[in-house]
Amino acid sequence: MPSSPRPLRKLGFLTIGLFDEADPRRGHESTLEIIELGERLGFDSAWLRHRHLQYGISSPVAVMAAASQRTSRIELGTAVIPLGWENPLRLAEDLATVDILSGGRINPGVSVGPPMHFDEVKGALYPDTADAEDFSYERVRRLLDFVRGKPASDFSGVQGFEVFSDRVQPHSPGLGRRLWYGGGSLSSARWAGEHGMNFLTSSVVKAEGTEGPYDFAQIQLSHIRAFRAAHPDGADARVSQGLVVIPTDSASPEQRAKYEAYAAKRTPRTTSPQGPAQLMFAPDIVGTSEEIAERLHAHAAFREVDEVAFALPFTFEHEDYVQILTDMATKLGPTLGWRPGA
Repeated sequence: MPSSPRPLRKLGFLTIGLFDEADPRRGHESTLEIIELGERLGFDSAWLRHRHLQYGISSPVAVMAAASQRTSRIELGTAVIPLGWENPLRLAEDLATVDILSGGRINPGVSVGPPMHFDEVKGALYPDTADAEDFSYERVRRLLDFVRGKPASDFSGVQGFEVFSDRVQPHSPGLGRRLWYGGGSLSSARWAGEHGMNFLTSSVVKAEGTEGPYDFAQIQLSHIRAFRAAHPDGADARVSQGLVVIPTDSASPEQRAKYEAYAAKRTPRTTSPQGPAQLMFAPDIVGTSEEIAERLHAHAAFREVDEVAFALPFTFEHEDYVQILTDMATKLGPTLGWRPGA
């Protein structure tokens, strides 16, 4: 393990983009405004969560397209698109299109597995093919192939007045190197490395094969090392860490109280593995930038990354996100060795 953490090279943030069912435009507009603010503050990236049949962003690719026309520098990512809901060929077309429109700035993050509440939704999602759908890593491999330009059809050439390609169009040459896998297990970390992807590790990991005492940071560190050991780029393979971090430097007393209450309510789930999947949750980190930096420097996994996408908490107000992002960019980031993008 390094004797000191790496200077933070890339600072990003992640938002769920909540909205009121009666006024969905306002919530989406708030998300776009937050991304615009992130660019003005110098953030390197803004990431969107993906929620189906909920009051959060259900179409992050469309939101990235909108954001790409209101920004010029900040990278735009998804954390993550659950591929169980997607057709890999169609998704590859959408991702390439948005990447072209953005000037090569998107970072699609994906994951696999059956859709949440699959038994309840499969009749609407896959009415004819539910039992035949493959929700394994094969779905990611297909997406990788299509994005990276491998053939999607046995036919190409001219038919009548129309010209056909055998690969997804448009093709965005750099996009294949900017695909991320969001994983919380050793197997997903190794698979992402073996297939040359980048790796998103969040505030949730699986405590697989351990009997305690449970240490979130050490489990996450083992995933990062397994990923890099399997990746062709080795120690240079890209990893982004997504903890919930809430700086309070410029927060009002009322905001600080709200943030501390939010974290306290979520703390009990961090003390032991949760549910059949043995999920371990990282504690939310609330405090001044100096206090947060001290805790991050002591975090075994943070010490081996130089990119982060700190997650904004759910259910806060727009003005809270403005304060948190401003403190991240002007206080916390520089304390961690980061310098804002131009």
